[in-house]
Amino acid sequence: MADGARYSRALILGASVISFAAMTTESGLAQTAEPQAERASTERPKQAKRKPAKPLVAQQAAPEVLNARAQAGGTAPVQTLDTITVAATKTKERAIDALAPVSSISLDQIQGIQPNRLSGIFYAVPGVSFQERGDDPATVINIRGLQEFGRVAVVVDGARQNYQRTGHNASGSFFLDPELVGGVDVVRGPTANIYGSGAIGGLVSFRTKDIDDVLRPGERWGVDLSGSYGSNNNRGLGSVFGGVRATPDVDIFGGAVYRTQGNYKDGNGTEIGNTGNQVESGLMKLTVRPALGHEVKFGAIFQDYQYDVGQFNRGPVATAAQRALYQGSSVYASDAKNYTGTITWNYALPSDNLFDWHMSIYGNRVDNDQTKTYHYSTSGAALCGTGNFGNNISGCVGDKRGYVLNTYGIDANNTTRFNVGDWRNALTVGFDAFQDDVITTDSRGNSNITTPSGIRTVSGGFLQLKQNYSTWFEAVSAIRYDRYDLESGKTNGSGDRFSPKITLGVTPVPGFQPYVSYAEGYRAPSITETVISGAHATGGGPAFFPCPDGTVGLFCFLPNPNLRPEVGKNKEVGINLKYDNIFSASDSFRGKINLFRNDVSDYIDLVASTPVPTGFGSFSQFYQYQNIARARIQGFEAETMYDAGSWFIGVAGHYIQGKNAVTNVGLATITPRKVVTTGGVRLLDRTLILTAQWASFGANNDVPAGYLPATGYELVNLYMTYNATKDIVFSASIDNLLNQYYRPYAIPGTSTDGTTQNDVLWSSPGPGRVYKAGMKIHFGGA
Repeated sequence: MADGARYSRALILGASVISFAAMTTESGLAQTAEPQAERASTERPKQAKRKPAKPLVAQQAAPEVLNARAQAGGTAPVQTLDTITVAATKTKERAIDALAPVSSISLDQIQGIQPNRLSGIFYAVPGVSFQERGDDPATVINIRGLQEFGRVAVVVDGARQNYQRTGHNASGSFFLDPELVGGVDVVRGPTANIYGSGAIGGLVSFRTKDIDDVLRPGERWGVDLSGSYGSNNNRGLGSVFGGVRATPDVDIFGGAVYRTQGNYKDGNGTEIGNTGNQVESGLMKLTVRPALGHEVKFGAIFQDYQYDVGQFNRGPVATAAQRALYQGSSVYASDAKNYTGTITWNYALPSDNLFDWHMSIYGNRVDNDQTKTYHYSTSGAALCGTGNFGNNISGCVGDKRGYVLNTYGIDANNTTRFNVGDWRNALTVGFDAFQDDVITTDSRGNSNITTPSGIRTVSGGFLQLKQNYSTWFEAVSAIRYDRYDLESGKTNGSGDRFSPKITLGVTPVPGFQPYVSYAEGYRAPSITETVISGAHATGGGPAFFPCPDGTVGLFCFLPNPNLRPEVGKNKEVGINLKYDNIFSASDSFRGKINLFRNDVSDYIDLVASTPVPTGFGSFSQFYQYQNIARARIQGFEAETMYDAGSWFIGVAGHYIQGKNAVTNVGLATITPRKVVTTGGVRLLDRTLILTAQWASFGANNDVPAGYLPATGYELVNLYMTYNATKDIVFSASIDNLLNQYYRPYAIPGTSTDGTTQNDVLWSSPGPGRVYKAGMKIHFGGA
């Protein structure tokens, strides 16, 4: 941890030097005068003879969505669904115009919420939920009931986030501090299959902050300093982001974040152990425009999370009944470092219809070092030595274990635009590939078994044709090819498939755009699902069963080299609604409403063998990841917002059902109902924004045997943003105003005696009422 803290502080110092150096830089070069005009996704002027190159300064891009400072003082507000996105089709279009269930989250929204965790910014996004532990700062995103093992593709600045550790939580998570985020695009369902393999649940694409998020029009350099404090318990945040346009064709940007909090209390007033943590993070970006239309961006992100994961005993554990009620788990001092590096090359010119090019090369490394600091009993001397405690599942107090995932990838695509008669066409061709290298070390514990090491390579390519006829018809058709290969020890697996997509939309009258869509997605099995093998350690108790490899344990994991990939077949009907100047000259309404059914064939799940009698009761001898015949997930989603300028109100939410189509038993990962109402007013020439949000969540009671259902709950949050001057912004909020206790997801039982996993149960409740206040100060000049 000392090394991590030293590296973090060095990065913070370096980023701060860049930021403050920008403040003192002499203003020598003029600000860009000709920002490149926004262009429609499939409409460009016909190919013309290329003119002599303009000065590179003319390529400077303007922000596509105004930030909070620009909106203050009477500028018309920007609807979030009007945000430009490429998430659905790899071509630029507004989220409201996409023939897909797309949502966008702006930097303004993130800053107004002041989130401690990423989940806080997704309340108003339909179809999205989270399975988080309070004692683990990693994020687990669930879209339409699908999560884990890459079912939801998560990318940060184009880099895949594939970290996975098997334990008492979801098997798949990632690390990202919300203060680093500049915007988010969400695509629900396999509609975004062109974005990469695996996304049968959907895509979440994060954009980190960049120079246009800090510098205002006319500024050559700028710095934002932010700080906030929150109750429940000592939630502190400090950040600095700054950049300078060193020349008209070179931008330098950097930022650093420090965040800390203590153990919070839930709505019942119970302190949740080990929910305190410390986060240090930073990023640096260098943008170069070497020739007309070309932009090359070098990016680096570093994050260091220091926390304790696990729960202490809550009472005596002498008897079996007491252990079921009060026994916690092992506790590990954890230091998770996340390194992300990206090189992105973009080329586009309005006059060039042949090439609209994007390529990204990236690397992402998660290195989670853990040291066991607590054991839930005083046993284990035979394994750990006199005076020490532990067992052969989690190791001994003082033992170290490590989880490393190295991911390397490339993503390249080009769009060519051409007209055929009255048809405007955009043909996109792309290729992407990534490799995961998992390295697990555990000297005396069981992690080498439950999270096996191995290498997986996934690649694919696609063709997409986007066609527009006049102003009333649009068609998007695509075909994608995926292939995967994985190996670990003596177990190997491979497979490939073509996945089609077709979407048709019409606009019979302006503002009303219904569409229908069919899309398939393909998820390759993960390393863990395919190669997990060996005995689950006994924890110091008796061994119930022998395993095929000669070991003995509570039960046996069996590898499955014949595991088939999952295939999602999604049917969707949707309506986009877009109206301006309805009741006044400046109001607007945006809405996206859709019905869907996703039939996932060969759904992969951990399956237990039929219990057999032992001297201690009847238990399953074998556990293996297997393909069940089909899972069916269907539902309704809506996202709406009416904005009158001086006030706004919107409703978003979903109703989702998900079942194992073979057993007709519900899926434990479904959040069946979410309805979020958001309303607010803009006062004092729109410098003061007051917002109230009511989020209502339904409980999932249709869960497999052995699960404790989630709770239904109501969250009321209040937010205030005040632009005191053009350079100073105050913010305040109250989260969970009603101080409600809530547990947002179902809790599994143990694999041996069926009692609830107490460490998950105790760490799953969200915080009770939280008061927060913050301030941001801007410096800048020409």
